[in-house]
Formats: sequence, C-alpha cells, structure tokens
Amino acid sequence: MSVVSEEFRPDLRRGPLSALLRNPAGLTGVVLLALIVLPTIFADFLPIADPARRSLAQRFLPPMWLDRGVFAHPLGTDGQGRDILARIVYGGRSSLIVGLAAVALSGLTGLLLGMIAGLRGGIIDVVLMRIVDAILAIPTMLFMLVVAMVAGSGILPLVVVIAATNWVIYTRIVRAEVMRVKDLDFVAAARISRVSILPLIVRHILPNILPAFVVVATLNIGTVILTESALSFLGFGIQPPQISWGQMLSEGRETLATSWWVSTFPGIALTLTVLSIILLGDWLRDYLDPRLP
Repeated sequence: MSVVSEEFRPDLRRGPLSALLRNPAGLTGVVLLALIVLPTIFADFLPIADPARRSLAQRFLPPMWLDRGVFAHPLGTDGQGRDILARIVYGGRSSLIVGLAAVALSGLTGLLLGMIAGLRGGIIDVVLMRIVDAILAIPTMLFMLVVAMVAGSGILPLVVVIAATNWVIYTRIVRAEVMRVKDLDFVAAARISRVSILPLIVRHILPNILPAFVVVATLNIGTVILTESALSFLGFGIQPPQISWGQMLSEGRETLATSWWVSTFPGIALTLTVLSIILLGDWLRDYLDPRLP
C-alpha cells in the first residue's frame, strides 16, 4: 500500500466552484477573463465588422457616444477606417494564443528539467542550474529582440522566442519543490517499499509540486501576453495582416492626442486581461495551498 501525505495537497473537500464563489477577487477575475476570452473564441460568429476592412471616408471616427460617432463602429475607427472593436476582439485571439502556447512550451520544458535536476542532483543539477543562472543574467528583452530578428515574425517564432527565456522560471521552482518533497517521510517510505522511479514521480512527487507549478504558470500567462505586446509594439512581434494589441498600441501612438481611442481601448483590453489573470492566479494560490484557511 502506498503512503501519500495530504499535507501539501489542496483541500479537495472544498469544491472549486464553491471556493471561487466565496472569493470576490477570484470571481471577478474569472468573469473578466470570460468576457474577454469568449468573444475572441467566437469572433467569427459575432455581429461585428470585418477587422481588415478599410474605409478612408471613415478614418478616425470617435466612439459612438461622442460627436461624429456612429453605432456601426461603437469604439471608433483607426487611421485606415478599420473598426477598433473588431480589431480588439481578433487581436485578443493572437495575444491569448501566444500566451497559452508559450507558457505550455516553457512550462513543460521547465517541469522536465526541474524534475531531472531535483531528483538526480550531482553534476546534472550543477550544470542545469548554471545554465539557468546564465540565462537569467542576460537582459531578457534585449535577448528576445535579437532572437526575434533572427527567427522572423509570426506567432510560432514569437512563441519559441518567449519560451526560450521563460523555461528557467519553471526549472528553478520545480527543482526547489522536488528537493523539498523528496526528503519528506512519505517519499522515504515509498522508496523503502521499493517503489520504482516512475510510480514514485506520478503518485508521490507530481501531486505535491503541481499546485505551485499551476499557480506560477497561470500568473505567467499575463506576463507573456505583456511581453508579446511589447515585442509587437516595437515591431518585432506579430506583423500585419495578423492583429495584436501591441501592434494596435503602436499604430495609435502618433495620434494619441487627437484620436485617443485608437490606443486607449486596446490598452484597456490588455490591462483588464492581465488583471483578470492575476486575480485568478491569486485565487488558485489560495485554493491549492492547504495551509491557508
């Protein structure tokens, strides 16, 4: 019979839905995120304008509640007459795809390398940690700009560029969690019982390190979205005809004084997305940590 400690596992007696309903901040984050994510998923079925359609006669139309605003373009238009609301919805799709894909790639890489370093120790641990330290010492944005110039633009190169710098975060956290868990009594008991390495990892180590990993990954999605927006703003991220919030911010920066809506509304969408992810991550941390009330 396997020996598993419940000390570091989430309190499964509380359902996630009931725990979420008792947490106003977490619930706010989920609602905000749903209001942003669902339109991007179902954008093709929504009654919104074509985000690529240009109309020189409708350049810089203000939001519909201001003078010259029209109902057909509720958030106004940009310098090429393209609908701001439609571009925000479709741009959110690109930003969320990059965020989720980059976190998945870097998270799985960091999880694997962190477990190897924590379990094996010795020279493997030393070499991996020195590589991590070396990458952390490099200015992240400068490194990504250089790699982006070499790799080119587009969603896939952008995911690879961001993941190439983010895996070190997960490696350090997973390694620290593995080294903590592997010295606990229930892991020692499993080793004495001659449990092989794969069942030991799956049954005893992974369940006890996943809460910290999930929280970090959730919070990191917001960071990655901001990074993608920064690269696109600088012209090294997603390129036209694809749309991203950072690209929209860049396009509207020169007319901010006269046509503030071109940059303001994409900026609000970006801010609310990151804020909702932070609130969700904070709730996950509270829910998955059994040491908190």
